[in-house]
Amino acid sequence: MPVVYQALKSFLIPILTLLFRPKVTGLRNVPQSGPVIIASNHLSFSDSIFMPLVVPRKVTFLAKSEYFTSPGIKGFIKKITFIALGQVPVDRSGGRRSEAALLTGLDLLAGGACIGIYPEGTRSPDGKLYKGRTGIARMAIESGAAIVPVAMFNTAEIQPTGQVVPKVQRVEMIFGEPLYYKGDTSDLKVLREITDEIMNKIQELSGQEYVDMYASEAKIILMKKRREEAKEKKHEEG
Repeated sequence: MPVVYQALKSFLIPILTLLFRPKVTGLRNVPQSGPVIIASNHLSFSDSIFMPLVVPRKVTFLAKSEYFTSPGIKGFIKKITFIALGQVPVDRSGGRRSEAALLTGLDLLAGGACIGIYPEGTRSPDGKLYKGRTGIARMAIESGAAIVPVAMFNTAEIQPTGQVVPKVQRVEMIFGEPLYYKGDTSDLKVLREITDEIMNKIQELSGQEYVDMYASEAKIILMKKRREEAKEKKHEEG
């Protein structure tokens, strides 16, 4: 485990334990060695901070490249934190860029790494669990890695979108039993079935309402709705 990563982890764990009193269940389900994919729901930026700190192994997240290029002090803090935690910037915007992210993940797994993935592709805009992207199924089949489903709790309240300083509140994590998959990665139906099964396991752990829609699509709909509501309110006040 890299010295910088270990040093930061050793520094943050006491703070995490004291302030956020993490309640962790099923941590023994994370294999101690070999390739592992930790598949979690995604409620907050802080998911990528809290969860790796409680896992004994180094967890490398394929983090959105935007986390490394955001402007201002907030962006700088994000960048330094992610670099120190050994996270890897990837472009997940789709097409060939998503393919490059998948190949990066496969390369890490080939070296026996433990990587973290948010199958939803982005944070939930409203706390619900959304449809998973099939890249995780392809990665699991091609690498032979164990998939450990994880449910995060309370992180949206601890650090809502746009908030820099987290609120002191208890964080909870549940790690499910590892899953293993085989199949034809060229068969889209197989990839979808495996992805849906993974999302179902996460839903069983988290108890979230499941929505058969991509979170990115839900964000667009919600933003449009909020703009229309704001417009109506302005019209009424005028």
